[in-house]
Amino acid sequence: MTIETIIKQYDFNFKYARALVQDLSDNQMTTTPADGLENHPAFTLGHLIAGSAGLAEDLRAKFEMPDNWADLFLRKGPGDPRKPDLDKSKYPSKILLLKELENQHNKVKQLLTRVNQTDLNKNFKWRFSNYMPTLLDLIIFMCINHEAMHLGQLAAWRRAMGLTSALAAL
Repeated sequence: MTIETIIKQYDFNFKYARALVQDLSDNQMTTTPADGLENHPAFTLGHLIAGSAGLAEDLRAKFEMPDNWADLFLRKGPGDPRKPDLDKSKYPSKILLLKELENQHNKVKQLLTRVNQTDLNKNFKWRFSNYMPTLLDLIIFMCINHEAMHLGQLAAWRRAMGLTSALAAL
């Protein structure tokens, strides 16, 4: 898989993320419709921002997120028992979240175009090294799999809210 192919998928994930929240009000962005769907859209976008910021750090850039967003959105991966903060006033607006997601995506894409091809096949120590041991594996997981998993959660959230399919609109 080439970096260009990864970027194409990463770009698609961003477009899908925008489509999933395009018609939502700021109030809907922090609504939890049922148990098991606590990761509301504001949290999900923030979590994807944190994931991209972490990937940028893995690609030798500085980890950067606005203000105290890391405290609100950063998770330690599967098994982290924390749920989104119940204080809805802590969440940034949809516009700010989408702007920062785009900023993080652009930063990662720029870093990806600079990655040394030799480094892609080097072992990289991270949470899933046993399954995906190289830097390329990490990049594919974070740009494609991780985002798609959480966007799927957001699609399920939309269904629980009685909203139409965002994927059909693309």
